[in-house]
Amino acid sequence: MTRGLTRAIWGSLAVLCAGLAAGCGTQTARTASASPATVTAPLSTSLVTAQGTWAITVMGGPAGSGGSAASSGSGGSENDFWQLFVRPTGTSSWSLVTPQGVADNGGLVAAGGNTSLVVGFRPSQSRSFSPLATSTDAGRNWAPGLLDARLADTPGAIAVDPSGRILALRQDGSVTAAATAGAAAAGQWSPLTTRNALAASALGRECGLQGLSALSFGRNGTPMAAGSCARPGVAGVFTDTGGMWRSAGLVVPAEFGGDQVQVLGLASLTGGNVALVRAGNSALAAWSDGTRWTVSAPVTGIGSAAVLASGSGPGGSAWLLLSGGRAETISGPGGSWRALPPVPAGTMTLAPRRTATLAAGPGGSYDALAVSGSTLTVWRLTTTAWVKVQLINVPIEYGSSS
Repeated sequence: MTRGLTRAIWGSLAVLCAGLAAGCGTQTARTASASPATVTAPLSTSLVTAQGTWAITVMGGPAGSGGSAASSGSGGSENDFWQLFVRPTGTSSWSLVTPQGVADNGGLVAAGGNTSLVVGFRPSQSRSFSPLATSTDAGRNWAPGLLDARLADTPGAIAVDPSGRILALRQDGSVTAAATAGAAAAGQWSPLTTRNALAASALGRECGLQGLSALSFGRNGTPMAAGSCARPGVAGVFTDTGGMWRSAGLVVPAEFGGDQVQVLGLASLTGGNVALVRAGNSALAAWSDGTRWTVSAPVTGIGSAAVLASGSGPGGSAWLLLSGGRAETISGPGGSWRALPPVPAGTMTLAPRRTATLAAGPGGSYDALAVSGSTLTVWRLTTTAWVKVQLINVPIEYGSSS
């Protein structure tokens, strides 16, 4: 399958989904109550796989002004165009690799296994399903897939296990699984749980689960789900063991006992996981080896600052991009948070040019990806300063929906 996923292929998948009486595959049970409170992190992010480093950001903006009104993909403005970029392993340059042939105004989410990356398209306009695309060659070619529901508005809405198993978080708060990319392409999804079912369980009641924000796989391919809890000082990270969901054991330090805890991100590592957590006016990273968690010292002084983007890197590293030009990174278990020089463009408002996301590089370096309309500028961090290294012009048809 070439990089361009044709409309005919997507149309065939959509017809297949609509033609099945119960939807594509096995439907997750729908809940009778109102939709749960949505707790999300911005969709702009980056991640690292064996193929390379991937970054997702929104481009375009109102009337092509370069100042996008969307911070998380909600709303699906017709002039917001979400894009996927890759820096292949062993190279220093970025390339545009957004799968073609389907509208991306609603936002993109992605997750990687050992040899593949799966991209999900959040719905925009009246679409009630989410197309998927899988690549095993750093975005040169894509194979189509389909989720018979709307993906949740969070960067952790998809998880991929090295075995090829895929998890998806739907907008209604349900979690569903496909055994392989091929099964996902055929619309063969099976239900795992729902937000309401978890909230009604003993562990859900203990934390006062409000919503799910991230999925992952733990050691031995164990499904994991994370979200936010109404009960102060409790971190909502859960794991599925033999069909029984239980707490994954993440405990935040006692000093945050009076703060509501929100899981911003949850990613798989070799033999474990890394989580990004916001507790009150602070942020923490936490790493699991499958048995116990190691929690970092906090990033303090966040106050009312917005988390504009977050992501993970090699070796359990993680980063946060905050309003006001502030960026914080941590190298992995045992590391300390490090403040980077103010990111390019200074302000994090809806200015014509702004840093939209960060991406980890070799040796602890970072790239800052700044957006201005249809132009992406890549800045690379030297010892003390950001240096412009690349400019990418993205073809955007303003006023279109694809």
